[in-house]
Amino acid sequence: MITIYGIPNCDTVQKAIKWLNANNLQFQFHNYREAGIDKQTLMKWLQHFPINKLVNTRSTTYKDLSDEEKQCIDNKDAAIAVMMQYNSVIKRPVWDMGDGRFFLGWDEKELAKLLLR
Repeated sequence: MITIYGIPNCDTVQKAIKWLNANNLQFQFHNYREAGIDKQTLMKWLQHFPINKLVNTRSTTYKDLSDEEKQCIDNKDAAIAVMMQYNSVIKRPVWDMGDGRFFLGWDEKELAKLLLR
């Protein structure tokens, strides 16, 4: 089953959920603002996405980080610690297709290729 990770008030996450519902695709939503995000999940994501893609450097949360926190984003362990502490710095949504495939962000055409066969 598809798991979509994000926060419910994110416009992009809302688009993704609306699209999933419109295409009658079953999914579960993981609200990491409320439920948090664990190190194991972040490590799995970093096997599929580079740190500089998973960390949304255009986000308000990123911009509010200290210079020291921003500089440590290049280090995998430090980046994981920052994402666990400030989970809204994670680019949204993160898609876990449930079959070993992952997707980051929103691209309707690419998602249709992946999920609508």
